[in-house]
Amino acid sequence: METVIDPRTELITTARHFYQQGWMVGTAGNLSVLLGDRSFWITASGLSKGELSTSDFVRIYPDNRRETSSPHLKPSAETAIHQLIYTLFPEAQACYHIHSIESNLVARFVVGDILPLPPLEMLKGLGVWEENPSCTVPIFTNHLQVSQIVAEMSDRFKPNPPKIPAFIIRDHGLTVWASSPQAARNYIELLDYIFRYMVAAKKLGIEGENNK
Repeated sequence: METVIDPRTELITTARHFYQQGWMVGTAGNLSVLLGDRSFWITASGLSKGELSTSDFVRIYPDNRRETSSPHLKPSAETAIHQLIYTLFPEAQACYHIHSIESNLVARFVVGDILPLPPLEMLKGLGVWEENPSCTVPIFTNHLQVSQIVAEMSDRFKPNPPKIPAFIIRDHGLTVWASSPQAARNYIELLDYIFRYMVAAKKLGIEGENNK
């Protein structure tokens, strides 16, 4: 008999890893994984991401019903962002959001709403197989009301899906989505590497390389 693995166990492992990297300190960040019926598990609000258990998630159904292990649990404040990602991008099976120092720093390198990325080898891990590629990451304003962020994302992504499945909310953090939880974890790590490179390049006075 085949053993069914609870997808929350992988989210727990990933959350602990991200917490140890300093990307989900305090209660920051949120992770979700899509299920076969188009519902998804998402980390509950206000909990340490380094100490999660399977009871620390909220299941969100397409009709907005919620399933929890306790009436006191609330889904992440950014649940609507995950819902939009799963609606706009049918290939998305996982959506991860972290609060890393580098993702906040690089968003301040530009005034506008597009962050150019340097043509690093790491972009291949994000599905970009081009020589000297020109890639960008969209940036959104960190509005107090998440619904306003969602509305701006919808207006921008519906006509123009991003080349790389990621975006930054300025002064907030990085979000990625992917076709599997494993791929989403890889995307977070690859983009953080690229951001760290950009921060280091700026310190060395070679930040112009980011725009090639």
